[in-house]
Amino acid sequence: MSDDVENNGDEAAASPADGPRGGERLANARRELKISIQEIAKELHLDERKVRALERNEFDVLGPPVFAKGHLRKYAELVDVRVDDVIGDYYEMTRAAEMPPVVSKRPKPRRELSPGPWIAVIVVIIATVTAYFWFTRSGAPEPVAADPEAVPGIIVPPAMDEAAGDEAALADEEMGVDPAQSAEQPAADAPPQQAQPAAEITSSPEIADGQMRLLLTYSGDCWTEVSDASGRSLFFGLGQDGRTVELSGAEPFNVLFGNPGNVGVVVNGEDYSLPPTARPGRPLRLTITGS
Repeated sequence: MSDDVENNGDEAAASPADGPRGGERLANARRELKISIQEIAKELHLDERKVRALERNEFDVLGPPVFAKGHLRKYAELVDVRVDDVIGDYYEMTRAAEMPPVVSKRPKPRRELSPGPWIAVIVVIIATVTAYFWFTRSGAPEPVAADPEAVPGIIVPPAMDEAAGDEAALADEEMGVDPAQSAEQPAADAPPQQAQPAAEITSSPEIADGQMRLLLTYSGDCWTEVSDASGRSLFFGLGQDGRTVELSGAEPFNVLFGNPGNVGVVVNGEDYSLPPTARPGRPLRLTITGS
């Protein structure tokens, strides 16, 4: 009986000339499907008063528009009515036919790059590379100088020159030559045999086991350092043109020639050829054995 009264009241209230719209569509579909108000209210979780307000398009009773549209969609699915038609009617009746405006993204302000950080990065890179090469070069061993004057051992201090002169004077005394007479006699008038100084013998000519004899003949200036296997220094000085030095000691000998092109070497009475790496004008360090 109540349904009949409700139907008569709804038909009297909803008889527009242009046909049912929005909630009215839903009410007509509900009646055709013979579904009660109570069942729709239960599915929509609303009371009957709000369901009737929805069917009469009184959307303000439901609260904010988002609630009204949500209930319309749910109601349309329950009674098998196109959701788009119902929502379209809602926008027409609420004077919001157009879709909600699309909120455009605010363009991000263009960020201007400051050259300051990049300059700092470049400066740091340059400083790092410079420090790397500086420490790499300072830690590397210094190469042997090609020029004899650049080698510290070839720079002859005055004391060394005096020592070499003392050795030559000692050799003259051993040979019975008057130093004053040899100094006063011009070198040009002396015969070729007298122009050659006597050989300097610093050890016994006898060769024992493990011993070696070394004879050095100079054709020019050559700074020379010779030590035997025990580390004893046999010769340390400047060899000059025409000078001959004979040494003996425990083999092998450690030898340094400042200018190997100005010295001839004889080992135990046999000529000794310097290695092919020896170049005139360049220092040469080598080990000489008697075998």
